[in-house]
Amino acid sequence: MMCAMEINGSHVLITGGSRGIGAAMAAAFAKAGATVSVAARSTAGLEAVAGPIGAKTFTVDLSNQDETEELVPRVEADAGPIDILINNAGIETTEHFHTVGLDHLRQVARVNLEAPMVLTRQVLPGMLERNRGHLGYTSSLAATSGFPGLATYGATKAGLSNFVSAVRLELRDTNIHTTIISPGPVDTDMWDKVELASEISPVIKRLGTMQLIPKKSPEYLAKRTVMAVASNTRHVRTPKRLLTNFWLREAPARMTEMIMAGVEVGPKKN
Repeated sequence: MMCAMEINGSHVLITGGSRGIGAAMAAAFAKAGATVSVAARSTAGLEAVAGPIGAKTFTVDLSNQDETEELVPRVEADAGPIDILINNAGIETTEHFHTVGLDHLRQVARVNLEAPMVLTRQVLPGMLERNRGHLGYTSSLAATSGFPGLATYGATKAGLSNFVSAVRLELRDTNIHTTIISPGPVDTDMWDKVELASEISPVIKRLGTMQLIPKKSPEYLAKRTVMAVASNTRHVRTPKRLLTNFWLREAPARMTEMIMAGVEVGPKKN
């Protein structure tokens, strides 16, 4: 039987927690009674977010291998075992792929895909030992299809979604659950940069004309994320008018789960 995740009293670590969606998530989890730790590159940004909610701050560059590997041990040594990990940090791309600098390409891949995988690997043994935990991942509408100007970004988010699908199967017989947060446009600095990018503006204009990408607030997304974690809901998706994209993206994963029904695929709960 699936056990609900008790937010009140749980310890949540949120990456990319110094602004935008991550900052809103930190406030929402704190309001729900969680002990919050936030991690990001900006020390000043983290302190501004942490002050009003009493969160712990951890400055980290998730494009740096050593810093990424050390984050979970640092947080748990200072603030205690992590019950909920929200892999929210991300970097966008808006250039045509042939113009993306190799250093930037690698940075995006490390922050958007490699870092969530590493942090998950670091936090899972403790969660399995306690047989309790929740893993959240901020993906994107861009994971459902290839969009011009978003080749690198979309590829990392699609990879993240596939990664979570596999991990979810491995954790099927445990009390550790996953949520993929897949937003379209959110009213953040990151989306402002996307809208201003000349390479992708024709795409945004077309989708906007068709009224397919209404913008949501970070607070709306954060509220839905807390609700999803509390109820062990596996997806948070916006906008609803593009649910068909998400369903088609999810269909192969659901089929694999049906094929794997009854097959021992991972660690079992105690």
